[in-house]
Amino acid sequence: MSASATALRVLICEDQALVRAGFVTILSAQPDMEVVGEVTDGRAAVRSAEELKPDVIVMDIRMPLLDGIEATRHLAGPASRSPARILIVTNFNVDAYVYEALRAGASGFLLKDAAPPELINAVRTVARGEALLAPAVTRALIGRHAERLRPAAAPVPPERERLKALTRREHEVLLLISEGLSNAEIATTLVLSPETVKTYVSRILTKLDLRDRVQAVVLAYRAGLAGSGNGERA
Repeated sequence: MSASATALRVLICEDQALVRAGFVTILSAQPDMEVVGEVTDGRAAVRSAEELKPDVIVMDIRMPLLDGIEATRHLAGPASRSPARILIVTNFNVDAYVYEALRAGASGFLLKDAAPPELINAVRTVARGEALLAPAVTRALIGRHAERLRPAAAPVPPERERLKALTRREHEVLLLISEGLSNAEIATTLVLSPETVKTYVSRILTKLDLRDRVQAVVLAYRAGLAGSGNGERA
């Protein structure tokens, strides 16, 4: 397939033939995208990603030989010298491992029943270096795994100490991020402009040394800032 030199290079990692074909058809039809490879298992995903250097990897979780979580950890985890940008596309209702993929370094999540425009937007968002957490996915994720994310009641978690670097307003923005709100929704909630919210998000990530808002969600819950059910916005 011919593509411009500036086209986003996308690798599809999906073991279900019909789903994989759908992803390829949708993304290949975009003038700014090129599907550079298709693989059906996690080991091939790692090998192909290292060889092809795609801009974005669309990754399923349940795959043979090596699942998407381990493949993601290898390609985007803490030990990775050049973390890949990985979009997890999964059947969330039957997949209990999304949280582990988030911790492994995934940059975004999307449900497999999402409309084609959502998939296209998700790939572009992740390619820009931004994290994509659809509010519905985030809320469902947190609902499933809140107990695992929250710290033990006794000692003050080290993550809580890190939050002291934030201003009160930044705490509020972080809490809303952890609740799955988009920048536009945060702007509406706090009566701020979207540009101002974007600035706050950038400051939060910089101060806490976080790569993206996916990591911010994990930190907020591990620090006990979110998920307490008491509406705290310290």
